[in-house]
Amino acid sequence: MPVQTVIPSLASAKDFVGRHLGISGWAEVSQAQVDAFAAATGDRQWIHVDPERARSESPWRGTVAHGFLTIALAPVLMEEIVEVRGCRLLVNTGVDKLRLRAPIPTGSRVRMAADLVSARDLPGGGVRVGVAVRFEVEGQKRPACVGQVNLAYLP
Repeated sequence: MPVQTVIPSLASAKDFVGRHLGISGWAEVSQAQVDAFAAATGDRQWIHVDPERARSESPWRGTVAHGFLTIALAPVLMEEIVEVRGCRLLVNTGVDKLRLRAPIPTGSRVRMAADLVSARDLPGGGVRVGVAVRFEVEGQKRPACVGQVNLAYLP
């Protein structure tokens, strides 16, 4: 999938504030991915890693992705949405107002929508941006996750 928005320079990022940047393609959240995330974080709660128990005991009748796995998808999905030219280094500086609104069943597909909500210059020519993100699950009306990802683009 081609990048949907190209910001031609770090200095021009402010010109894109208030704009919808785009929507990523669909990405499957597999049980293997959920299991790897559980292993990396130590969060092995059965609703994520025990498909048999989840089928019989979970209100979702199957395993679901970790909430923090959802937000961890932001960097790879963001690459499909926006390119900021003149950036040598991209640093995640945090997340604001993160809300996990609905589960992501394992095996489902998600995509991310992004809107640029703020931009401010940093010393040395960089720019710090706030990007409102919304994670959608294919076939569900309610977004799984909403929040603001804060990023520093450095020259």
